Order: sequence, then C-alpha cells, then structure tokens
Amino acid sequence: MRLCPFPYFCLTLTTMNEIQDFTEKLGDVELGDTQMQIPTELPILPLRDIVIYPFMIVPLFVSRDKSIRAVDEALSQNRMIMLVSQKDVDREDPTQEDLYQVGTVAVIMRMLKLPDGRIRILIQGLSRAQIEDVKQGNDFVRASLLPIPEPLTPNNSLEVEALTRNVRASMERAATLGKNISPEVLAIISNLDDAGRLADLSASNLDLKVEDAQSVLNIFDPVLRLRRVNDLLSKEIDVLTVQQEINTQARADIDRSQREYFLRQQLKAIQSELGEGNELFEEVEMYRDKILKVKMPAQAEEEALRQLKKLERMHPDTAETATLRNWLDVMTELPWSKASKDNLNIKKAEKILDEDHYGLERVKERIVEALAVRKLREKPKGSILCLVGPPGVGKTSLGRSIARALNRKFVRLSLGGLHDEAEIRGHRRTYIGAMPGRILQAIQQAETNNPLLMLDEIDKVGADFRGDPSSALLEVLDPEQNSSFRDNYLGVTFDLSNAMFMTTANVLDTIQPALRDRMEIIHLSGYTEEEKLEIAKRHLLPKQIEENGLEKTDAKFERGALAKIISEYTQEAGLRQLEREIGKVCRKIARKKAELEAEFEPVKVIAQNIKNYLRSPKIFPEAALKKDEIGIVTGLAWTAVGGDILFIEAIKTKGKGKLILTGQLGEVMQESAQAAFSFAKARAGELGIDENDFEKYDIHVHLPEGAIPKDGPSAGITLATAIVSVLSQRPVRKDIAMTGEITLRGNVLPVGGVKEKVLAARRAKIKTVILPDPNKRDLEDLPKEVIEDLTFIFVENVREVFRLALRNKVSPIEKSKPRVAKQIS
Repeated sequence: MRLCPFPYFCLTLTTMNEIQDFTEKLGDVELGDTQMQIPTELPILPLRDIVIYPFMIVPLFVSRDKSIRAVDEALSQNRMIMLVSQKDVDREDPTQEDLYQVGTVAVIMRMLKLPDGRIRILIQGLSRAQIEDVKQGNDFVRASLLPIPEPLTPNNSLEVEALTRNVRASMERAATLGKNISPEVLAIISNLDDAGRLADLSASNLDLKVEDAQSVLNIFDPVLRLRRVNDLLSKEIDVLTVQQEINTQARADIDRSQREYFLRQQLKAIQSELGEGNELFEEVEMYRDKILKVKMPAQAEEEALRQLKKLERMHPDTAETATLRNWLDVMTELPWSKASKDNLNIKKAEKILDEDHYGLERVKERIVEALAVRKLREKPKGSILCLVGPPGVGKTSLGRSIARALNRKFVRLSLGGLHDEAEIRGHRRTYIGAMPGRILQAIQQAETNNPLLMLDEIDKVGADFRGDPSSALLEVLDPEQNSSFRDNYLGVTFDLSNAMFMTTANVLDTIQPALRDRMEIIHLSGYTEEEKLEIAKRHLLPKQIEENGLEKTDAKFERGALAKIISEYTQEAGLRQLEREIGKVCRKIARKKAELEAEFEPVKVIAQNIKNYLRSPKIFPEAALKKDEIGIVTGLAWTAVGGDILFIEAIKTKGKGKLILTGQLGEVMQESAQAAFSFAKARAGELGIDENDFEKYDIHVHLPEGAIPKDGPSAGITLATAIVSVLSQRPVRKDIAMTGEITLRGNVLPVGGVKEKVLAARRAKIKTVILPDPNKRDLEDLPKEVIEDLTFIFVENVREVFRLALRNKVSPIEKSKPRVAKQIS
C-alpha cells in the first residue's frame, strides 16, 4: 500500500464542510448520524512510508493481494480496518515483529477499482488502538486490538495554552519559510482548541520520518503529545531557516551573475559604438577561460580573477596593462594541476640507469630506493640529493638519466656565479622588466608540476648587497616548506613538493651549512683507468663517431690506443678531456674521409699510431722514486680533479734549529709540519736522533710544484717521516706512499679522499700504501682490481710508519763505496 500523491485535504472527494464537521466532533467517533463502536478484532492493512492519525482523511492505493482481501473483508463487515505502519518498507509479507504496536482504526469511506488490478480507497482515521495479537491467515492478517480512548485535555491549563499558541505560531512560521501547508489546514489549526487533535493534525502536515511520526502516535496523553510535536516543529523550523538562507544566497549569486552579464553586454555595445575595446574584451574572456581551465588552487584563482577585473577596467594603452598581461600569461602557463605519470617499474628504471652510466653503484642504488618508496607511498617527502665530485664524473648527465628512468621532465638550472636573491624568488611586479624566479621559470618550461630540477654548481653561489641566494634556496630545498613556496612576482603560493630536486657541487666547503644540512650528500669519486676505458668504449666513442659524421665501421679504436690516450694525454678524475681527445682523433679521420671520398678505407687506431693524431704526449705522470733516498717521502694528495702523488723533500743545513717550510703551504699544513717537528724533538733518543742536531742544524722542508697552493692535515705522517729520515740519516723506501694526520703524541688520525689518493698511487706504480687504521672502511668503495694490485698497511701510531718506511741507517763506509759503472756489451 502506498500513499496517494494527492495533497492532504485537497481531494475532490472531500469538501471543506466535511472536514470542518469532523474536526468539531468530540468523544466517540461518528460517521453520518450513526455512532460507531470499534470491535476488538479487525483486519490489518500494513502501511509503507506513512503514519495515519485519528480524524485524518487520506486516499490510499492498495496493491498487495493480502491487503486487497483485507479491504474486501472490511467492506463486507463494518467498513473498519486497522492501519499499522511497517518498520521495514521493503518487507512484502510483514509479521507482527515487522509492525509497530500502535496503529489507527479507520473507516473506509469509498473504494475504486483500477484497471491494473489495484484499488484506491478513501479512509478516515477514527481512534488509536494497540495491537495485542496478530493472527496470520491465508487470505489476510487479522489483529486483536485494544482501542485507546482519547483522554480529556485539562481545562484552564497554562501549559496547554502556551503549547497551543506555540504550535499555531510555528505552523504559520513553517508555511512562511516555504513548507507546503495549505491555507485551509492553517485555518483549521487556528480554530482548533483540542490539544490532542491539534497535535495529530500538525504532525500529519510536517512530512516527518516514519519513526518520528510513529513516536507522536505512540503518545496517548494529549499534553505530552503536543509537547513532542512542538519539539519536532522547532527542529523543522531550524532546518527550513537554513534551507531558506541557502536558497537566498544561491538566488543572490544568480542575480549577481545575470547583472554582470547584462552590464558586460551593455559595455560591449558602448565600446563597439566608440570603436574601441573589442580586442580587450576578447582578451579578457580568453584569460578568464584560461584561468578556469588550468585549475589553480582557490587562493591563486581568486587573485587571478581579481587582477583580471582590474585589467578589464584599464585603458588598453596604459603601461600597467602590459604588466598585468605578462603576469596573467605566467599564471595561466604554469602547470598548476598538470603532472607526468611516474615510471614505477623498478627493473626498467635500473636498466635505464645502467644503459646511461657505467659504475656509480651507490647513486643508482639510492635512486632505486627512492623509486621503491614512491611506489609504496603516493606522495613521500623525499630528501634532496646532492652529488659531490670532481668535474666531468657525470653528475649532471646522471640527473638527466634519473629523469628518464622516472619518466619525468628534466630541467637544469646553473647556479654558478648567482648573486641576486631575486633570481630564486623573483622580482616584484612594480619593477620594470620583472619576471618570476628561476625555479618557477623551470617549472613553466617543464610544463608539468613534478619535473626533476637539477640545481647545478650549488657550491658556486655567491652573495653580495643584493642578497644571499643560498638563503632563498633554504625554502626551496626543504620538503617541509616548499609546498607553499611564494614567488615575489606571482604574489601567491605554488606547491613545489611534487618536484624532485637534485644538486651538484665540486666541493662542500663553500655551501652554506644550513643549506648543506637540508641535502643528502652522495660523493662521486674519480674513475679508475679501467672504468674510463669501459666508459670510453660504451659511451664516448660511439658519441664522438656520430657527432663527427662517421659511420661505426669508419674508425676502430684498439683497447691499447684508448689506454694510451687515458694515461698520456689526460690527467683528470672525470672524462671531459678524454672525450675531447677522442673527438680530435675522430675529426682527423673525418677530414681524411671527406678528402678521399670513395677511396677512403676504415682507419684502425692503435697505441703505436696514436701520436699521428694527437702529437706528443701531454702528461708525464709522476712515477715512483727510482731508489731509496734520505729525506724524500712519497705522499698522497687530494685535488678537485682527483688524486695525485706528492714528493716531500727535507734537508738539514747549518743553523740554529729552525724549521723552514716552502712550496706555498697553507696554514693547516704548516701546523702539521710543526707538530711533526715537535714530535721528532720530543722522541729524539727513541728515534736515533742526536739531540744536539736540533741546535746545530735548521730543517728545510719543501714541496715541489711551488706554484700550486697546498693545504690540509693529511700530509702529517709524510712530513714526520721526511723530518725523521733526514735527522736520523735513514733512507725512505721508494715503493711506499702514505697519508694520515699526526698528533703531538704521534697518533695517526683518519683522512678523506682515500679513493682518489689510492688511485693516484696505483697510477704511479706504487705497490704499498700506508693509511690510518680508521680508514679501513673506505676500501669498500674501491674497485676490486685496485685492491688486488696494491698492498694496504693500516697504522695507529707514527712509530709504526717509521718502522715500515725507514731503512736502517747507512754506515759511512757504504756511503764512500765507489759506484761501479755498468758494462755495455
């Protein structure tokens, strides 16, 4: 059974006179002139989505077979039927548990059969009744019930009077706020004094939920029932008030939009008559479409539309119009919501990294880890990677390879020589020629909001009266802050947290400490000769052959030729000079091919003919000493382009015990020499040194290649060995190189740059390297072939160095032995 769609009390079958008649009746229910007694057993008509109250006249549609038979039974008897609401509207055959216990006894006033088999009945509620038992039958459901007589309302009760007035006023208020209550119902309510019937009539017109409507039906006391209806009315009025506010606001927005539309149309017509403004109007509309299309954040979109309105009111020829146009161009071209899809295939990313770069395992491992985290978490707060290493080791190209592996756009920003903070944060729009900072320009160039931004040469950022760009980079490179990066030119925040930042540097000393703290440092050491040879074969050689217009078969480089170019024509940690030398050879072959044309034959480049292409060798690498000598020690040094060996010479001359240092030594190295000298003085007897020598002789320590500045503490044990050697007259072994810092007590402290230093020793054909004991961990970064070629000795005290590096004292007789000339056959 469903409720008829016709509104309550607006039926063609019911007149206002009939309604007025039943509202004036008291006591027992009367239909016509006959007083009707309610029996104790009636057929049940289950109701869906509706609760019927006494004295309601409602049309109902009945479609269920049992319900139709229940109506027929009622019509055949006394026309009375028990109306009970279902708890579950989807239940087709409800039992006693599915029905509420309190319902309404009603009389069927009229019945009409419809063509589709349904019937339509007009019923009038008579009285509340409580179900005591339900009898399930095959034809219909019958209930034993207890009629509930309507209690009398107390006379002259202030509470009843107050509740009655409140309910009447609330019903009128609800109708004013848009509730669908007919004027006839309001007229009846205003003349109805009975509290119980007023409550029922008001509740029936509020469109309450079944649960709330049933709660009113369950209350037998009229005063309590009226109080419950008053509470429901108050809640309904609150909802209607909010609803009206929403409607009013929506209507106001629509009215405002229509008003703006009409005003724009009028403005367009006026400008058309004056012969101006058409282009500006079209431009404004174009900008408006762009602003809505790029899906900016709410704050940025609001600011853009505000500036667009300002542009709309300006004259097209003013200077500020051009400034605003430029600003709007930048705002609409930035990729606010456009992002590229990351490649989350770890195997594919590893393959791309291996294709582009040979070696560099630590960096590749870190990138794959970041990719794995990105795969498991949609938006991780990753760290900023800083690749530190000598020039030419592939830092920048590695960033490009990482972008390709991640399927992200790559943009490189060179920060070398940057002095102006506005280059990072942008210039304010008040300045002529203002523009966004380099960061947002890079984002705009990438056309996605998640590119890989490579900040190159971050160690060469300067600072002057225009500001410190390093301080501006603190916000850019901080994952906690860059989600709301504010560029001075834009004036609104832009989310940089989707972008991936990488930086490169040659040294860390010049990077601001706070900036360095925000980055994860990954050191890239120089390449070994084997690594250079492999990289040249895989990458440099094919690249230069292609760039110089040659075919793959035109030039064939033997392994020995490449090895000779590496050892005799280049001296670097990276690969740039090697690539240039290979390029020279390829250009000479290309010239030969261009001259001979059809007669050209493929060229084979071998070690023996490399001189024909590159002339005489440019590099004469430092080699190990030819023999053991007093006062000359082989040290190891780190430079910005890799490692190198360093010969430290010491002699003693007549004097007063002074220590003379030459060779452009830095302050730290001078202090290391002084500490070594003091240690030798303090341990003279133990080291076999005559203590009087410190008063009779000066010690002169010199480091060759005096034009090159030298500094650092790592030559401490080398300086000490040279000083002790010359004072004790003990020769130093020629096949040993060493590095380590010394203390006044003779302890050996760890040093940095071990890989570069060890590679330098290997190039010089030195077989034994003395290192501080804590530097054992640095051997993990060395290639396997380097560890196999060299012997490493780790020491904790400088006495161990002396025992290993110094020969026994040469006797005067051995010194005076004449040299025997070699016979040449």
